[in-house]
Amino acid sequence: MPISPFFQRLTMLAAMSCSYAPVAHGAPALPEVASFFKAAEISNVELSPKGGYVASTLMLPDGTQALVVRDSTDPTKMKVLTRNAIADARVVSVHWINEQRLGFTVKNMRIEFEGNWDEFAVDRDGERRTHLIAGNWGHHQESIGSRFVNRTLTAEYGFYDATHDGSDDILVEKYTWNHTDRAPDHSRLYRLNTRTQVLRHTFEGAQPEGVKSWITDSKDVPRVASSVLKGRCISSYRNADDTEWKELSNGVCFGDQRFTPLFFDGADTLFVRAVHKGYGALFRYNLKTLKMDAEPLVETPGFDFSGSAEIDHVTGRLLGFHLLTDAGTTVWMDPKLKAEQARIDAALPGTINSVSCAQDCSASPVLLITSSSDRQPRQYILYTRATGAMIGLGSTLPDIKASQVGERSFHHYKARDGRMIPVYVTHPAGKPAGPQATVVLIHGGPHVRGSSWEWDREAAFLSSRGYLVIQPEFRGTTGYGADHFSAGWRQWGLSMQDDLSDAARWAIAQKWADPQRVALMGASYGGYATLMGLIKEPALFRAGVEWAGVTDIQLMFSSTESDASEESLGYGMRTLIGDPERDAQQFSQTSPLLRAAELKQPLLMAHGANDRRVPPEHAKKFADAVRVANPQLTSIMYNDEGHGWRHDKNNIDFWSKVESFLDQHLKQAH
Repeated sequence: MPISPFFQRLTMLAAMSCSYAPVAHGAPALPEVASFFKAAEISNVELSPKGGYVASTLMLPDGTQALVVRDSTDPTKMKVLTRNAIADARVVSVHWINEQRLGFTVKNMRIEFEGNWDEFAVDRDGERRTHLIAGNWGHHQESIGSRFVNRTLTAEYGFYDATHDGSDDILVEKYTWNHTDRAPDHSRLYRLNTRTQVLRHTFEGAQPEGVKSWITDSKDVPRVASSVLKGRCISSYRNADDTEWKELSNGVCFGDQRFTPLFFDGADTLFVRAVHKGYGALFRYNLKTLKMDAEPLVETPGFDFSGSAEIDHVTGRLLGFHLLTDAGTTVWMDPKLKAEQARIDAALPGTINSVSCAQDCSASPVLLITSSSDRQPRQYILYTRATGAMIGLGSTLPDIKASQVGERSFHHYKARDGRMIPVYVTHPAGKPAGPQATVVLIHGGPHVRGSSWEWDREAAFLSSRGYLVIQPEFRGTTGYGADHFSAGWRQWGLSMQDDLSDAARWAIAQKWADPQRVALMGASYGGYATLMGLIKEPALFRAGVEWAGVTDIQLMFSSTESDASEESLGYGMRTLIGDPERDAQQFSQTSPLLRAAELKQPLLMAHGANDRRVPPEHAKKFADAVRVANPQLTSIMYNDEGHGWRHDKNNIDFWSKVESFLDQHLKQAH
């Protein structure tokens, strides 16, 4: 089943609905910074198992967050289940347990990673609320404890998944630490009854060593366990009634790993991702014969398989897949859903319409549509299957109009060594003629996928301010084939960096970018690459904005404040980034801190004081070094943030400063 890229399937811009028409008179009005960077007004939208109800979280006019349940056939019937009165708490996940009961996870936004998840369950009428797992709330503990009762499990547990058998149970993960790493060393799955709070084993006997992740079957039984041990990625499996685990695959991580287990369908078939013709594809895997099908079930030429399955949990049928190529798409194997998708797409042209079904799909009276485009933030819509009627539930960012942001498109450009690099381009709102002030926006990770065609609020914001935005999927990025990924190993500051400069020069050659007005911007690895780009290419890049960025590669290995595990430090990082002993000379040339005196351009940098991924010493040392010879530095430290901005006030403050900085240093030609 080959799936073609989105822009090869559909002439999107020619089919835009009237809401996407060009502005007739003058430039579009600028939306407020907060319109882009405040918390989503609706989130965590989930259909109940039979489709009778839909739950979501809503931001209320007074700034508080509410968890609500609506009748799916009449969404005006709404019940508020909980209203979050604690400023540092946020409901981050909602999950139906059965048609009568649902669970929700509350995150303490003041704590970066460890011990900050509380789990609750409540009936959909708001009664019988139970505090299942207590996070590490510090001085908020008493405040929360006075409102919720029945705290039984400690912060060493976390929600894993809902069950699908109609019971009151959920699956929880118990974490175990090794007294060295900040992150857990391994975990084990249990069933927890959300009414009685009785905890039971999901399987008997021992388990493989160092399990980091689990895959359960359609009956919610753990069947595959994945471990990472001394640089080897190991998958183990068991039959549903066995106590013994058997090895399924064992290979050097990032090297000779043969396949990656993904999920089970209702027929007890395991689905795995394996390389096929240079790209990850989806295969069926027979656990009885321990053999993978000769040909893939789904392949996405030019892209690694990335997606999720829609499964009817009552019949066990595999209904279809949500996939990501250059944009999202859905491929239905079920003919009824395929026809319903076609009707929905005809009614909602110009957007990607991801359609989800309830667990009991055939019985559900409604489908849930998540609709977005390059110029439309995510919207949630209920589709009534009997009549085709659609009812909007809300938009994540309702204050933004399509005319206020620019159009996005997907391209490839040739790097200096001939490698073709994928890139997303967002033109300024209104698409003004001639070369424009340009921001090369660099994704973090770096060994992750960066973007897709749909709504990207950072690119959209910059386009609303009149900037061309270039987002390269530079080598080392995943999602574009095994070779593209491995070409970026140990290339920080080298060919990975060259790809960014080549992207800027390509945009200049297209006469989209003004060669005198190009800036770099990014967070985490993107922050690192911003600093290195300013140092290596001072004639090309006029200014830079970075946040949470790495400034010293050696410090990534030596910082005692970092959350990097011993496993990652000893193996994974040495494969992907380099060896701090063997590559010491290279690190000295590719660490911005050691070349800070060369950075002369205007720079805005920001960091979180509680960052454990890239500890704040990176920012402090670099700011001190740059200030010696560069008066054009603005440095911000947010005392209540970690690796990125979790609080609306800081997010809005930062992007307001970005706007002012770019206005001053990039918008006008010097």
